[in-house]
Amino acid sequence: MKKLILLALPLLLCGSAMIAQEASFGIKGGLNYGATGEYHGPIDVADEVSTNLSEDGENQRGFHVGIFSKFEIVGIFIQPELLYTSINSEYSNFDYKINKLDLPVLAGINVLGPLNIKAGPSFQYILKNELENTSLQIGDVENEISVGYQLGAGLELGRLGIDLRYEGAFQENNAFAEMASENDFTIDSRASQWILSASYSF
Repeated sequence: MKKLILLALPLLLCGSAMIAQEASFGIKGGLNYGATGEYHGPIDVADEVSTNLSEDGENQRGFHVGIFSKFEIVGIFIQPELLYTSINSEYSNFDYKINKLDLPVLAGINVLGPLNIKAGPSFQYILKNELENTSLQIGDVENEISVGYQLGAGLELGRLGIDLRYEGAFQENNAFAEMASENDFTIDSRASQWILSASYSF
């Protein structure tokens, strides 16, 4: 709970500033397309275990939904968001699923008519971290809260908005096998993905 409070604190602080700036608030949601990072460890092939596998996840679709705020100061806008995100990745002999809270805090400028560009850090807090279609068991990630980045462009058409962003990681955030054994493995839980969103401002 303490970590959740720490994660939400920047949003609350920005929200207080936004009220003073007559900011807009809204809801958003959309699709993700990407994958988590590299897997190192065993793989079952014809009931035999090989320990020489190293591979990246295969891109899959996910989704996100949440809220955002936006306020402008001297031509620059700040846009913090709080999102629930589901990510799916496919590896050779299992699927990897993550449910998390994302807190991007982006700075941007309006460049031409309704078009804007934006970039900034994206904090993530892992809620659930699991493997599917395998007997392997996964434990917690190394850091429940980690930082990546987002950058992209958006269109504002009245109260409606459309965003396309890329999200990447500054460093790995590995999840490990639940119990130490001959089947030890690691998976980098930070995702590299494209994010397409639609939003509505109140």
